Amino acid sequence: MTVHVIGAGIAGLAAALALVRAGQRVALHEAAPVAGGRARALPDGTDNGTHALLGANRAALRFLAQIGAQEGWVEPEPAGLPVLDLETGSARRVSLSPLGWADAARRPEGMTLGALFALLRLALPGADRSVAAAFAGHPRLLRALVEPLTVAALNTPVQEASARLLGAVLRRLGGRGAARLLVARQGLGPDLVAPALATLACHGANLRTGSRLREVVQAGGRVAALEFAGTSLPVGPADGVVLALPPWEAARLLPGLSVPQRHAPILNLHFSRPDSGAVGDHPVRFLGLLGGLSQWVLVRPGGISVTVSAADGSIGLTDAEAAARIWPEVRQAGLRFGLPGEWPAAPPPARAVRERRATPRHGLNPPALPPRRPLANLALAGDWTVAELPATIEAAVRSGEAAAAAILYALARRQAVPA
Repeated sequence: MTVHVIGAGIAGLAAALALVRAGQRVALHEAAPVAGGRARALPDGTDNGTHALLGANRAALRFLAQIGAQEGWVEPEPAGLPVLDLETGSARRVSLSPLGWADAARRPEGMTLGALFALLRLALPGADRSVAAAFAGHPRLLRALVEPLTVAALNTPVQEASARLLGAVLRRLGGRGAARLLVARQGLGPDLVAPALATLACHGANLRTGSRLREVVQAGGRVAALEFAGTSLPVGPADGVVLALPPWEAARLLPGLSVPQRHAPILNLHFSRPDSGAVGDHPVRFLGLLGGLSQWVLVRPGGISVTVSAADGSIGLTDAEAAARIWPEVRQAGLRFGLPGEWPAAPPPARAVRERRATPRHGLNPPALPPRRPLANLALAGDWTVAELPATIEAAVRSGEAAAAAILYALARRQAVPA
């Protein structure tokens, strides 16, 4: 009795962990040479971008606890997020939590009483509209807070992003500790993927890398076999399958499946900087930028990572072009906030990671998602399968756990049916 998990990204890892913790035998298949999916896009296994979690991401934080990885995650800016406005030169610390806005010094610019009511209205039911339309009367708050949060969480420009979905994100930030920003001290590879694989190995899960699924063979509304290059794996009556793949791969394997068709890109740029140094007990820093190409800057000893979300206009830049435009912005932020190390005028060596289909475009009237279990013994996982959340690490973990629960339910029902 085996459950085959296809795809060892975060959703697949979360599904596999839930299954082995329930006593199931798990075989994990990954097409790439290494596990991690979008979390490990670079050849050396390091992060593709500036990934972060919030205290509100309870499923993701629970997953970290289950794999013993909490110590690898730190809060780089406990006093508030340092934000530099590149157009005005204004530098301040902004609280991500509404509870911190009582302090005027940590309140986002443009946070008037009317703007606060506009934020609160996102939680109310009603017809959906774009984020830009919802905050048309509050342009300062839109620029200073709402737009950066929208492109970070939804990876969609505010002119088309769903205000309803953004409201679902903001509702989770109201509780105490919910807006704490956490980043992996070394990166998602060593601080999430590696401990997850180690935990799965301790439970006896088997990982095959370089194993791309060619075909899902169906018979009678069930998966009968999994066809890999040179290998055919029969799927017996007591076996199950979790398909934890991007939407286009799921649609390739299950023709006719309803999946998102429109996607938004992300541009990530990584600067080498071995002299970036450390600050106290927290060598990691996380900065926000307004009014430039850069949006989020993650500084670790040895390197600086910059993310440009909703990158329709910049995804085509060459590495040299991206570095020439982004480094002056990063340098200005580093000098303004007093980060240690040298900040030369010339860009240090850099490499770009371009995710042209990073996430679905989270706009109005999204297409209907497929059922969690489109076949009797197959469940879908992936950040794109969770309708109530944007495609994030939190959604990936939740989807993996939901897929595992669906397969466990199906297997239990199968066993309960008399032979």
